[in-house]
Amino acid sequence: MNMLMILYIILALLLAALIYVVFAYNSLVTWRNRVKEAWSDIEVQLKRRIDLIPNLVETVKAYAAHESRVFEEVTKARSQMMSAQNPEDYAEADNMLTGALKSLFAVSENYPELKANENFLELQRELTDTENKIQAARRFYNSAVMEYNTRLETVPTNLIANAFHFEKEKFFELSEDEKDKAQDPVKVDFN
Repeated sequence: MNMLMILYIILALLLAALIYVVFAYNSLVTWRNRVKEAWSDIEVQLKRRIDLIPNLVETVKAYAAHESRVFEEVTKARSQMMSAQNPEDYAEADNMLTGALKSLFAVSENYPELKANENFLELQRELTDTENKIQAARRFYNSAVMEYNTRLETVPTNLIANAFHFEKEKFFELSEDEKDKAQDPVKVDFN
């Protein structure tokens, strides 16, 4: 009878271990999918911003046609954003595009008629709204990445993560230059 009891205990422990492995694996898959979902939210907002830029550039060109260097920078940054493939590429392109847009808005300061143009003001509002949505999506993404990566590093879940080759995700971060600028953000307000 003792041998049968030991066998039941061993089977119960194995079953408990199997249930834990399934639970931990499913938890990791859920968090990996949350990271992907959060990343898709960022991509949607970046695409929205990319789509707004040509209209903004054309509106500014109507008033400041001789500012070709600024338009080239914006176009180049937009192209880089469109060809980005991963969070690091997007972060680099995002930083480049943000700088180019700041230059574009700085140029518009020299043209009072442009600052009063209703189309320009609406594009500016939409771009500001999109920037806010990108920041919210970035925070949500980074939060999901932090939770997922923490689960990958925490014992005993890390054993399951390693066994099934789950990989850490990277944060969508500001460049060091952007972090410095974030301390004193530039306000874009032409009212």
